[in-house]
This record gives sequence, C-alpha cells and structure tokens, in this order.
Amino acid sequence: MADEHATGKGADPAGSSTAKESGPGQPMEETASTPAQVTPEGTTSKPAQVSANARTDDDRPFGRLGRPFNHRSPFFIGMAGAAGIAVTYALIQLVISVRDVLVLIGLAMFLAIGLNPAVEWLVRKRLPRWAAVTAIVLATLGLAGGFLALAIPALVDQGGEFAKQLPGYVHSLQDRHSVLGSLNQRLQIEKRITELTTSGTGLSLAGGLLGAGRIVLSTAASILIVCVLMIYFLADLPRITGTLYRCIPRSRRARAVLITDQVLMKVGAYVLGNLITSVIAGVATFLWLVILGVPYPALLGLFVALIDLVPVVGSTIGGVVVCLVALLVSFPVALATLGFYIAYRFVEDYLIVPKIMGKAVDVPGVVTVLAVLIGGALLGIVGALVAIPVAAAIRLLLNEIAFPRLDRS
Repeated sequence: MADEHATGKGADPAGSSTAKESGPGQPMEETASTPAQVTPEGTTSKPAQVSANARTDDDRPFGRLGRPFNHRSPFFIGMAGAAGIAVTYALIQLVISVRDVLVLIGLAMFLAIGLNPAVEWLVRKRLPRWAAVTAIVLATLGLAGGFLALAIPALVDQGGEFAKQLPGYVHSLQDRHSVLGSLNQRLQIEKRITELTTSGTGLSLAGGLLGAGRIVLSTAASILIVCVLMIYFLADLPRITGTLYRCIPRSRRARAVLITDQVLMKVGAYVLGNLITSVIAGVATFLWLVILGVPYPALLGLFVALIDLVPVVGSTIGGVVVCLVALLVSFPVALATLGFYIAYRFVEDYLIVPKIMGKAVDVPGVVTVLAVLIGGALLGIVGALVAIPVAAAIRLLLNEIAFPRLDRS
C-alpha cells in the first residue's frame, strides 16, 4: 500500500489523459488537460487559447471580419452629426464666396429661358436648333447694336450739353426765386453734394474717377460673361433639361416634365413681355419729351427703358426722374409730364401687359409686390427682375403638388 501511495497509484498524474464515463449508451469523451507553464517567478499560468474566429485559412489570410460598427452608439451618432454640420457650413461658405458668379449664371439661364420660345418657334418651322439659336442671337445683337448706334451719338451730344449747362444749374440752386433754388432750400441739395465730395467719408475726384472706371470695366466683363453663358445655355437647353429629368424617378418623370415645361413657358413669356413693354416705355418717353421740348430726350428715354425692366416700381422711378428734369423747363410742363406717366401706368398695367403676356404669368398683385421687394432685398436689381417669374413658378408648384396632398391628408 505504501508503494502504491509512493508511485501515485490511483491518482491522476499531471500530463495524463483522463477518461470520463458517460451514461448508458453514450460514448466515452476524452479530454486532454493543458500543461501548465512555470514562469521565472515560480508561478504557473495557462497559455492563451487561439479563438476560432481568429484562425486563418487560405481565403482569409488575415482572419475573419470583425463585428460591424453599432450605428446607434452615441459616439457614431455624434461623429455623424458633427460631420454633417461641418459639410453644411463648408457648403454655405462656398456659396457665399461664389455668390457673384452664381448670380451671373442664374441671370444667363434666365435670359436663355426667355429667348427659348423664339428658338422653339423656329425649330417647329423645321430649322435646325443650331441655326435657330444663331438666328436669334444675331437678331438680338443686331437690335442691341442698332439701338446703341442710334443712342450713343445722341447721348454724347446731350451729355456735352448737360456739362455746358451745369454751371447755370449750380447758379439756379443758389437762386431762391428759381424752382431749383426752392428745392435746394427744402432738400438741402447743394449741402448734401458738398458733403459727399469733401467729407472724410466721401471720395476724392481721382478716387471717384478710378472707382467709376473700375465699375465700368466690371460691368462690361459681367455683361460679356452673361452673353456667352446665355448662348451656351440656349444651345444646350434641351440637353440640360433632359439631364435634370433623368434625376427624377421614372414613375414621376412624366408629370415633372409637364410641370417644368409650364414653368419654362411662364418664364419665357415674362422675359419677352418685359422686354417689349420696356421698349414701349422708352419710345413713349422719348416722343413725349421731344413734343414738349424737354432737354435730353434720348438720355431720359434710354433711362426709362432700362429702369422699366424692374417690375412694379421701375416705371414709377423713371417717371419721377423725368418729371424732375421737366421742372427745368417750367412747372406746367412738369405737371403735364406727371399726368402723362400716370396715364401711361394705367395703360401699361391694364392694356399693354395683359395683351403681351396674357395669363402666362398669373400672379396676384400682393404677391407681385412682395416678391419684388424680397427679390430686390436679396439680390438687388437682378433679384427684382426674376422675382415675378420665380413667384409664378412657386405658385404653380403649390397648386399642382403641395395643395392636392394637403387636401388629401
């Protein structure tokens, strides 16, 4: 018995395998015990077992993929929100930095859409689109060139005449018995002009000339950019709209095409109608001033034609300026000019505009005034020019999309 105890008989020595008896009908299960390793400190530790997920094979030499990110974790949600805010801020800053270029691009597209009905009319007459675009562009440039050829000599002559008469106007400002003198006493015109030219915040003569030259060059460059972009947009307008239509799901594409065509039709009718009414206003002003003998008829007619492009307030501003110039002749002439512009405003609003534009731009009066004010505050003259067709497009989208869904909800 002592020998058995010494040799460890009946005990399970380290490193041997043990057999566990299973129940009836079950096979024997053999388990191999893992040998312990002795560390230099004399303690024992078991080696780490390799996980089955980390084993490599021929298809995955670097192991199997781990568990995916938990998209609902606070860290992931916070990082996604921060990234979204950063991208939005960067886009806003990008738009602000290139806002002048975007305004020119939008104005060019607006003019291209306005000339597109004339191009489509020529295309329906079996003329290729490139030929139709070329004809419309040449006709537009010809009209603009002819208008400038007739206007520039008259403007130069009348501008020189105005420069000669300027000392007399200054003397009239100092005469209390004259019309200009009475206006100077009420409005302090001479004092305000002196403050602008001699105060610390005003510009010197040299600075004013340099600033005027820079404005002229910048305006000329902007006009050239708008004209070039307008030609490209006018030539590729079907391709541009086709690409935009491809971005719409097929199930909604047909309805989107119909609505977009209606919007383009409204914009085109408004642009052409606005150009025609502005030309009529300029020609009527020129003829009226020639009949009454008011000075600078060509200069004032061109000014009224340009300012009348601004809806709602354009013709009113032009009429006020012309009436002030008519005061140089006499008070009855100025009063008659005021009556002429009041009558012309009624004729334009109730006869000319309905005949030319029809019901293409069907916008209520209150919406028109608000749209012009908001557009002018946001983008200046360009915003006022495009305010009414944008309001008409928004009204069409509300009537065709938003209101029917609200009625069904």
